[in-house]
Amino acid sequence: MRAWQMVAVGEPLKLVELMEPEPGPGQVLVDVKAAGLCHSDVGFVDGHMAWMLEKMPIVLGHEVAGVISAVGPDVEEFSIGDRVGIAGDGLDAPGIVLDGGFAEKCIGKVEQLVPIPSGVSFAQAAAGTDAGMTSYHAVKVVGGVRAGTRVGIIGLGGLGLTGAKVAVGLDAEVYAAEVNESVHPLARAAGVREVVTDAKELAAFELDVIVDFAGAGVTTAAAVEAINPRGRIVQVGMARDEMTLPTQTLVSKQITLIGSLGGKKEDTAAVYQLMAEDKLEILATSIAFENISDGIEQLRRGEVRGRLVATHE
Repeated sequence: MRAWQMVAVGEPLKLVELMEPEPGPGQVLVDVKAAGLCHSDVGFVDGHMAWMLEKMPIVLGHEVAGVISAVGPDVEEFSIGDRVGIAGDGLDAPGIVLDGGFAEKCIGKVEQLVPIPSGVSFAQAAAGTDAGMTSYHAVKVVGGVRAGTRVGIIGLGGLGLTGAKVAVGLDAEVYAAEVNESVHPLARAAGVREVVTDAKELAAFELDVIVDFAGAGVTTAAAVEAINPRGRIVQVGMARDEMTLPTQTLVSKQITLIGSLGGKKEDTAAVYQLMAEDKLEILATSIAFENISDGIEQLRRGEVRGRLVATHE
């Protein structure tokens, strides 16, 4: 089978021919229909995130959706022909601990499989396993956002725009801050009520929850100043290694500041349900499998709006 393999840090992915993997106990073989490209993949190739990888060389691709074509000897929960996404759990994911979805086939662990509802495309399902899962977990599970919550989203990149759409899908009252004004119309079209350029301006909306998908240091400080007393700030973005916070404001407002990383299988299932109900569509651009290496370079150059998803014709 064909696969895009990372053979060494700092080198472009290499298109190679590999033996088709065989599923063992608790595993299935998935014919990959769509695989999302992530900024983490850029970090793996560049080297600053390569410490996460269990082996080298490795086939990257941790956002995977496809059809089961073979099952392991003890697998009873899933069958050949089932449409599934693979919801990795932290570092235990395809493309990190074992060969991933930048291939024609890959192994999926049964405990990480999520059925794809009818009507949800493979491209959306692939993006939903990481971008969707991470955003949903931050907004709903950690942030506690529900119908009627006044929530602010800082940063409208791939995760932030998805997080805003998740919040709208939960019937929350959503506001956002994004320095790139070209993205503002996309947010408004998705149901965000107001978009500002400076996170400090979110103070006008009396917010109960703010989710910072940017993490530029000053953005979290602005969230502390902007949020209502006893509000909750969820930190997702890590654009800067450190932040300086207004201590007096943090304490006097009795603010909760909590980090959120990744998510769980249940979050991916919830994302798929929102998609099936037409309440969520992740902004994604499809590219051909043959263009995965070029797609990684596009991500590195900052040329991608939303997500890139490689699909097999």
